[in-house]
Amino acid sequence: MDAGKDDKPAPARYRTSVERKSARELVVTRSFNAPPPLVFKAWTTPRLLMRWWAPKSFGISFVSCEADVRVGGSYRFVFSHPASAQPMAFFGKYIEVIPNARLAWTNEEGGEAGAVTTVTFEQRGDETLVVLHDLYPSKEALDAAIASGSACGFEETFAQLDDFLAAPAP
Repeated sequence: MDAGKDDKPAPARYRTSVERKSARELVVTRSFNAPPPLVFKAWTTPRLLMRWWAPKSFGISFVSCEADVRVGGSYRFVFSHPASAQPMAFFGKYIEVIPNARLAWTNEEGGEAGAVTTVTFEQRGDETLVVLHDLYPSKEALDAAIASGSACGFEETFAQLDDFLAAPAP
């Protein structure tokens, strides 16, 4: 660094915002320096999802990733964790798919407490604004998700997506 310059790291250009909007709603927003088709592809292609989806600091890793991204299609993500003898599965159905613009799916591993997740991809110049909206069936279900820590990984996950999108194509 140059003498006389502040030694603090530069602030990240893109910030992830996680906000509880109501008793049942959690909204996560972040812009990415990539067009919607590329960001959408990263969300809907299993081999790409496996490269960025799981927060590294959680110590989990993908065992398998299946995604039939169409209305009525299903997804199943299976993770392992050193502290767990059994893999953890997350699964549900896609209920809305508008290529490069919108995805919505159920989170059925949560049973009756599972959220419905909607993600929009909005082009803003050369960037894409991603808004993830989780709607829980009750205040208690969202409270439990927050208490479990499942809502705290978005910042890291979205930073990993940002790194993935910035990397040269394989």
